[in-house]
Amino acid sequence: MSVRQTFAPTLDDIEALARAAIARLPDVFQAHLGAVVLRIEDFPDADVCRDMGLESEFDLLGLYQGHAVGRSVDVSGALPDTVYLYRRPMLDLWAEGEESLEHIVTHVLVHEVGHHFGLSDEAMHQIEESAL
Repeated sequence: MSVRQTFAPTLDDIEALARAAIARLPDVFQAHLGAVVLRIEDFPDADVCRDMGLESEFDLLGLYQGHAVGRSVDVSGALPDTVYLYRRPMLDLWAEGEESLEHIVTHVLVHEVGHHFGLSDEAMHQIEESAL
């Protein structure tokens, strides 16, 4: 009798899905994402959980930290704009079986990239449709 062992997708697997989603975004968006850092982590850190008033570290799938494109602020010495994707909360959502992991990662990525561009939820939805 053989036992098939399966493993949860790794941080690298999630990053590969996210980078593939970025490659499917319209060129105009890709042109402005070169300096945005993509970070894949298991969970948001304790500071993010506290600052956002999360009940659980599973309550957040992704986060954008930075300044929206075109926002006129003095950002001298600022940290780079960063999109965080949180693997474990996404895997829990995926385990519910309603959406593919690729769809979840794309949805979260587009939403966080949308914050970088200062987009409305409606505009984010249209971009997500083109990236799937």
